[in-house]
Amino acid sequence: MTAPLDQADLLRRARRRTSVPAAPATATGPASALRTPGPVPRGTGTGTDPAPLSHAQQRMWLMERLGQGGPRYHVPLATRLRGPLDPDALAAALTALTTRHHVLRTRYAHHDDGPRQHTGPAAPVPLSVREAAPEAAAALLRAEAARPFDLATGPVLRALVLRHAPEDHTLLLTLHHIAVDGGSLPVLAAELAALYAAAADGRPAGLPEPELQYADYARWERSRDDRLAAAAAERAARLAGARPPALLRAVPPGTPERRAVLHTAPLAPETLDGLRRLGARHGATPFTVVLAAAFAALRTATGASDLVLGCAGGHRARPELRRLIGLQVNTLPVRARLPEPDGDPAFPEVLATVRTALIDAQEHHDVPFDLVVERLGPAARGEDGTPLLAVSCDLVRPAEPLTLPGLTAEAVEVDLGLAKFGLTLLVEEGPRPRCLLQHDPAALDEPTARRLHTAFTGLLTALAADADRPLSALPGERLAGPAPARAEHPAVAALLADPRVTDAALHLAEHGPALAYASVRGPVAPSGADLRAALRRRLAEGAHLPLAVTLLDRIPRRPDGTLDPARLPGRPDASARLPEVLDAFAELLGARPPADGDFLRLGGHSLAAVQLAERLRGRLGLPLTGLDVLEQRTPRALAALLATRAADRRTADRRGTGRTAPGALPARAGTVLLTGASGGVGAAVLQELLAQGRTVRALVRPESAHLVAGAGVEVAEGDLADPDSLRRAVEGADTVIHAACTFTEHAVDLAAMRALVEGWHGTGGFVFVSSVDAYGRPAPGEVPEGAPPAGPLTPYGRAKLDCERILLDAAPRARGPVSVVRPPIVWGPYRRLRDQLRWGATGALYQAALAGRPILLPPADRGWSGASWVHSAALARAVAQSAERAPGRIVNAVTGHVSWTDLTAELVRLLGSASPVAHGPDADPELLRPWHHRADALAAALRPEPGEDWRTVLAAMTAGTAAAR
Repeated sequence: MTAPLDQADLLRRARRRTSVPAAPATATGPASALRTPGPVPRGTGTGTDPAPLSHAQQRMWLMERLGQGGPRYHVPLATRLRGPLDPDALAAALTALTTRHHVLRTRYAHHDDGPRQHTGPAAPVPLSVREAAPEAAAALLRAEAARPFDLATGPVLRALVLRHAPEDHTLLLTLHHIAVDGGSLPVLAAELAALYAAAADGRPAGLPEPELQYADYARWERSRDDRLAAAAAERAARLAGARPPALLRAVPPGTPERRAVLHTAPLAPETLDGLRRLGARHGATPFTVVLAAAFAALRTATGASDLVLGCAGGHRARPELRRLIGLQVNTLPVRARLPEPDGDPAFPEVLATVRTALIDAQEHHDVPFDLVVERLGPAARGEDGTPLLAVSCDLVRPAEPLTLPGLTAEAVEVDLGLAKFGLTLLVEEGPRPRCLLQHDPAALDEPTARRLHTAFTGLLTALAADADRPLSALPGERLAGPAPARAEHPAVAALLADPRVTDAALHLAEHGPALAYASVRGPVAPSGADLRAALRRRLAEGAHLPLAVTLLDRIPRRPDGTLDPARLPGRPDASARLPEVLDAFAELLGARPPADGDFLRLGGHSLAAVQLAERLRGRLGLPLTGLDVLEQRTPRALAALLATRAADRRTADRRGTGRTAPGALPARAGTVLLTGASGGVGAAVLQELLAQGRTVRALVRPESAHLVAGAGVEVAEGDLADPDSLRRAVEGADTVIHAACTFTEHAVDLAAMRALVEGWHGTGGFVFVSSVDAYGRPAPGEVPEGAPPAGPLTPYGRAKLDCERILLDAAPRARGPVSVVRPPIVWGPYRRLRDQLRWGATGALYQAALAGRPILLPPADRGWSGASWVHSAALARAVAQSAERAPGRIVNAVTGHVSWTDLTAELVRLLGSASPVAHGPDADPELLRPWHHRADALAAALRPEPGEDWRTVLAAMTAGTAAAR
């Protein structure tokens, strides 16, 4: 069977393993200096002074800054509590817990020299209590657990109680991984129980004060940075020449989330007993045996004998750190060189090799993995961009509930469906042992994952019975395919391997760098920057990387098919920006680099990339992000990117438009302020407005300004979380179309709506693009436009409804008409809209079909159930019409309705899925949607045009996925 699993669930299950014996104390070199540091000093700093981040924390912070963090670094702890729960005592216990452990009330601010952690004053922890039926709890818990954290402002701990009945509740604590690790959770649970009991009884808890605060540990670790850097260089040297398993493929750059699928199979209790006896005979822990089995399974599957797997390490063996709440986990790369494939060792030989490699890795558990990656530079990835450490292994236990005195507790899984590694092999101990394989389907296809899981399960069972057999006599099969054929030039071969590319060519000028050209297809086409970033991850040698990839409708060729350079457009002129880029490189890295020097090879790293981007963005006034730096890598390529963005801005300026100054904007007659113009819905609205010849001012973040610059668009740089930028943007605008939202930061959405409404003084109208989620769960049948909400509202629907009320309450005082347009799920040929396939009830069906899992739909005798949907182009026409002449206070924008049966059948067909489809009473209650939303007021604008039927748009949205399978 298969099911999604989130990283936080694995974190909760992680248990403290028996440590492997350390090497003799006579060892010398950097490692020995790290094995014998003194105790962590207590009470350094004032308690309120900013402290540095630990290396593990800094990696979390960087992932957030680079847009690669999100819910996969959330740690949700959910427990069903039956009995007389005292919410006041629980709130008091949470407040006392954060008072005791400063890291739970710490925020992470960005300073000129990097991030710092600031401990906030002790304050009451808000405890939200909501009424919810038990069957609605799963969706509410997922939504709350996935809600983003703002590390700069905090908090890093949230608490929610769902009240099902007077003595039936579900408690959810959501923490950011920057504040806790698996070893923190038992300490947190035990103290919360004691503090709750004390608060309920009205007495002191009597807990001893913590010996250390996490900031003490962070300062102590940073005081050893010189020694850690030397040890990291040594560890990187140990990994030289290693490659990721050929089994995995590279995940496209910029992928915001890593979906997870979990395969499970039961293990007999005697199997685990046999594995323990096997370890005891060879002086190895049970985890070492599982790890060796994982190495053996991968050797058989890939034919490779030199493999690297990751496992969790940490610092809790030190007595003073055992009860410290905070992030003390570290990823340990374990490199084992097994006998060559033409050999046939018995498993004990593999176990001995892996045991030695694991001991070596654990002796260096203090060396932060992020430092090792920095020292590796480009060698941290394979030729196709797959991370060197793409596979992990662990031995885990089932999740434990948060137990509170006087209550019966049951652990509740909160599935966020996200993965941290491309592949993870696991064994779960406990009363019902299991063999688990978790994988990201973007990195490992479903059939291969299923076969590998079957082989790993069979291997564990066989080893428990007789481990002395050679590997050839144990379960397993070769799964890695042959390497793809390469064209004459690696860059051209890599481009043509992308299913979105129809043609590609490379121009090698006599002087100057190589330039690549590509023609692309499909409604969700990549940019030239996207393709170049993909090339950087695929090419083994930096010398093969072109300076830029330029998109052309057709590549000019001679009659014999060879490239015609005379008809090629010129390359970006980097010369104007190159000196400033070189200056910024020199300031950060300490030496002026060559124009084609590699950022990582010059000593750059993730934090330096963020700092470099901020420095150049401030000096040049051009959009630039840390990801841009990491993708472009050389000063010349970065200067070319900046030159391209400057050219885009000059084009906009020549058309009388361009980026706004920090002050108030000049008024232009008939100006339409559009928010969310760089997103899916907003991009479609922008195209419609420009086609109508409207004057558009687009509110976008600075790093996205180049996406909308030009084509007569006036760019207003700002952010929903910056009310001042919203007030500047709306000043002088005649019409407002508000199509942006955070989706999860409801307070930010409400504050943004207030700022826009208060600042708007035009007469052309204010249109808010809301959602049919504001109707809640209405009765079966037709839902008229503007009907009152019914049934429970999702947090997203509640936020939309609250934003609507802000606008409608202001209508009597407004100079122009106001309208609320409520669309359902929006489908269209835009990258951002393609992500909507992953959301909500439709997302559950899509993910199941993508993973090949069984799909269960509501019984046919329950009547029609399905989804309302709207094509992005039709929605854009409807919104633009609403801005011209208000159709009413609240109207719907719906193209049509599709049943779950029809939608599922089409998804299975488009994805080539093997998912069996059935109907039954145990189907997800979220699929019970027996209503149709009427859309009368905007019917003319919503009338489908050719190509706007649901099957055509669904095929376009799944095209990239289907091609990758």
